[in-house]
Amino acid sequence: MSIHDKVNASVSRRHFLIGASLTGAGLIIGLQPSLSSAAAGDLEPNPFIRIPADGKIALIMPSVEMGQGIYTSVAMLLAEELEVTLDQVVLEHAPADPTRYANPLLGDQITGGSFAIRGVYEQMRKAGASARVMLVNAAARGWGVAPDTCTAEAGQVVHAASGRRAAYGSLIQAAASEAVPQEVPLKPASSFKLIGQSIRRLDSPEKVNGTAKFGIDARPEGVSYAAIAICPHFGGKLRSVEDGPAMAVKGVKKVVRIEDAVAVVADNTGAARKGLAALSIEWDPGPSGDLSLAELEKRAEDAIGGKALPHINEGDVAKAEAENGPVHDFIYRMPILTHSAMEPMNCTLHVRKDSCDVWVGTQVAGRARQAVADVTGLPVDKVVVHNHLLGGGFGRRLDVDGVILAAKIAKQVDGPVKVTWSREEDIRHDCYRYLNYSKITATLGPDGMPVSWRHRVIGPAVMARWLPAYTRDGIDLDIMAGAESPYAIPNKYTEFVRHEAPDGMLTGNWRGVGATRNIPPIEGGIDELAHAAKIDPLEYRRRLLQHKPRLLGALDLAAEKAGWTNALPQGKGRGIALSEDFGSFAAMISEVSVGDDGKLKIDRIVCAVDCGQVINPDTVDAQILSGVIYGLSAALYGRITVQNGAVVEGNFDDSPVLRIHETPKIEVYIVPSSEAPGGIGEVGTPGVAPSLFNAIFVATGKRLRSLPIDQNDFRRV
Repeated sequence: MSIHDKVNASVSRRHFLIGASLTGAGLIIGLQPSLSSAAAGDLEPNPFIRIPADGKIALIMPSVEMGQGIYTSVAMLLAEELEVTLDQVVLEHAPADPTRYANPLLGDQITGGSFAIRGVYEQMRKAGASARVMLVNAAARGWGVAPDTCTAEAGQVVHAASGRRAAYGSLIQAAASEAVPQEVPLKPASSFKLIGQSIRRLDSPEKVNGTAKFGIDARPEGVSYAAIAICPHFGGKLRSVEDGPAMAVKGVKKVVRIEDAVAVVADNTGAARKGLAALSIEWDPGPSGDLSLAELEKRAEDAIGGKALPHINEGDVAKAEAENGPVHDFIYRMPILTHSAMEPMNCTLHVRKDSCDVWVGTQVAGRARQAVADVTGLPVDKVVVHNHLLGGGFGRRLDVDGVILAAKIAKQVDGPVKVTWSREEDIRHDCYRYLNYSKITATLGPDGMPVSWRHRVIGPAVMARWLPAYTRDGIDLDIMAGAESPYAIPNKYTEFVRHEAPDGMLTGNWRGVGATRNIPPIEGGIDELAHAAKIDPLEYRRRLLQHKPRLLGALDLAAEKAGWTNALPQGKGRGIALSEDFGSFAAMISEVSVGDDGKLKIDRIVCAVDCGQVINPDTVDAQILSGVIYGLSAALYGRITVQNGAVVEGNFDDSPVLRIHETPKIEVYIVPSSEAPGGIGEVGTPGVAPSLFNAIFVATGKRLRSLPIDQNDFRRV
């Protein structure tokens, strides 16, 4: 089995379906040579590599760096096969061009879904290997020796027998005439020099010294600055605004109106914000002006009994339910969540009559380019996207609503204009993870083990809008991800009830995507069944996972490191949660304590992960730590409320994230594996809430089934 086959085999059912759909459409890119290869004096053997005469290797990054360490890991893949050192590699953002820089597993120029490494693991290594072969062949031809008598090392071709050496930069003209090899051998893992090593992040020095460029740092010559106010009501519009108060502010140039927003354009951000604050704006709240969170939650509650679409049907659940008893029912409720990326939404554009430049940090550069073309009416090839580092993505920058809004404003401004959202606008106009409810129904056999599992998922079909290939027969394959559970239960039935947010409320992808919706009810539910059967939750899971050796291995490692068998004093508890998604397998154990005052303290979280072949262990560790903290923020504080058809929260005072003093000890352990790489950016988030649910039950006897967790009311029962 090739590595590409192994990657696809490790991708879940929904990912296989989208991959099959998109490859059928011919969107998987190859390693075709660049059209500009030798003409500019550089060697460009494929879309990802440019080698100038000075020998520095420019890596044109197909994925976007948003803090996840992808710039370092992808550079390691390339350098491994190209036989260069990392200090010889210079990183560049790929241009907006899905035909050349699409992720092979997604068929689009997307960084998200923990697909980056899985998508380019073979592709980037082949890019490096093919360039290396061309350089070696060129050197061998010039020396009149057989290519297999030459080797490559540290950016040079070496002929050991004669002692001759040639730097890559000196070979570019000769290599440009070499044919791009169709098949190239890749190194076995036993020969890796970089892959698997802990390497310092290549993007860290510039982030530390302040020279790194994020989207919010874009300042093209002559730029103006825009502050915006977006209609606070879902689906609402701008009714009226007077220019006078803003225009009286020194530095203000213009007030721009669009259908649902107002922007004040000025010489600097301070003047723009002062001018915006001076405006008296009247909004038309539209049909959702009286909506409240209570009404939205009631609608979701009612949807539990709505018409469902069947998803997975294994065995005979109805028969198993009829023959076994009692039936155990659990309903889990997940709230509306915001992304709260550190860098607020922003986009800078210069719209001209015949072209447009866009400076932005986005996870979907190709979509951003198309969106601007649609707004401006320009041909897509006349729109140039200058992508930047992202100050946090978490799924928020998978949508281009901010780019569209900025383009509508920029059309009315002469010269470049930088549109920056305030934190309040960022939180109140997010693409939210919407309400998600789950109903679990299960029955146990005489031995206490489950014989039937029914999971009804209630929530929006984000993929129907965002990536229709992720839907099948009306079912959102992401929201149903893993709803059947990884456990060996003979009879399973999963179903989807589509329940959308109100018109005008954008919903989207959130770090951990479907797994963050389904793992809390699954892992909370399986824990409840273990308790009903009077079987230790660890042993219960072990019995149900004999067919899942990788997930079982992660569970055993986490249990060992957490000291699962060590007794805990009264008021303390440990809880387990497992996840199998993104091609990776993870086990999380949370340890909590509850004092006599009923206050919750999270003492420790242990996570073991099998993510296949590790590229950079430091990145895995950092990503799990980040995912856990993100999950803890949501579990303890994550909840968007609605009043009068508008989001109430507006900043970190009322929509807080975890603080340093609240952060528990977090331990990360990696299961050694030679399997194809799995995703890691989202693995740390889904297990946090359910492991806390289960630990709190042990500590207090209280079973939780909704989020966020109230930390101040856990007096033991």
